[in-house]
Amino acid sequence: MAGDLVSTLADLKEKEALGIVQDRLSAGDDPLSILDDARRALEIVGKRFADSEYFIPDLVYSGEILKGITDMVKPKLAKAAEVKRLGKVVMGTVAGDIHDIGKDIVVFMLDVSGYEVYDLGVDVPAQKFVEKIKESGAPIVGLSGFLALAFDSMKETVEAIKAAGLRDKVKVMIGGGQMSEEIRKYTGADAYGKDAMAGVTLAQKWVGAK
Repeated sequence: MAGDLVSTLADLKEKEALGIVQDRLSAGDDPLSILDDARRALEIVGKRFADSEYFIPDLVYSGEILKGITDMVKPKLAKAAEVKRLGKVVMGTVAGDIHDIGKDIVVFMLDVSGYEVYDLGVDVPAQKFVEKIKESGAPIVGLSGFLALAFDSMKETVEAIKAAGLRDKVKVMIGGGQMSEEIRKYTGADAYGKDAMAGVTLAQKWVGAK
């Protein structure tokens, strides 16, 4: 059944994908495993986009399907995790990038893992991150981006945080697309996450270190 959701969502079959999710929730399936299958499906969508099989409208549509899935899954997650807030995280997709699929999954995973997440949305200017860090006092910042142009925006955002005198007060993680240690160094971030769970693991490590 897991394969069904992965392939159905990757093929952008909205009605069928939502039907599979409903069936799995009704059968008592783990909500996190459903989100994980959705993440795997969106990785396929991302690869098809990179290979020019899919285009921006397909990416946007896949994101809309994911929102429908997360709307169904989130109430189950909330019931499963009445948790004490462990810390605050500012998240957003950087300027020039409207890709919110991976970010949305990370936000949900952090939320149900006990973090208060300030989701700034997509195409977020560097200054908006700076303002939200000041306002919230969040010690963790997550920068998401899928397109290659996001790397420069991530670098600019980290530099803006530094210019505002906040760099030593926050840990910065980046994620989305083809992240690597080389890109982490280029952007000046503290770490990169290969997937949503990596983001949660980093947050736990950093909060524990404080």
